[in-house]
Amino acid sequence: MDVILMENVENLGAVGDKVSVKSGFARNYLVPQGKAKMATAANLAEFEAIRAELEKAAVQAQQEAHARKLEIEALGVIEVTARVGSEGKLFGSIGVADVSDAIASMGGNVEKSEIRMPEGALRVVGEHLVDIHLYTDIDTQVTVVIIGEE
Repeated sequence: MDVILMENVENLGAVGDKVSVKSGFARNYLVPQGKAKMATAANLAEFEAIRAELEKAAVQAQQEAHARKLEIEALGVIEVTARVGSEGKLFGSIGVADVSDAIASMGGNVEKSEIRMPEGALRVVGEHLVDIHLYTDIDTQVTVVIIGEE
């Protein structure tokens, strides 16, 4: 099924690209979310009329993400305190929500969905690198230091 992308979609394409996707992906995700429209003649003509506006919005979103990246990198090290046992293991874990709250308390603005922790939650005291995905091709890392308290 061919669709026209109305915004940048990671691993698929940029604004205005005509891509072929599976019909379920288009019907259940891309079209309801407003990320794409079916590639009909009428939709192609409609898209061409608003192409400049959509491309301008995509560039603006990319600039905002770059500014947020610089803001997050300026925060430096993120410190999180947690209860630990005698061996340095945490009671529980530090997850995406905890990292997001810690960044927000320091004045940053990061959504939980933007934080990437492929190895899962942090369970040990010390320094950890956490990836933050702000926009297509705009990623950064923050250092999260877990400080143990008994």
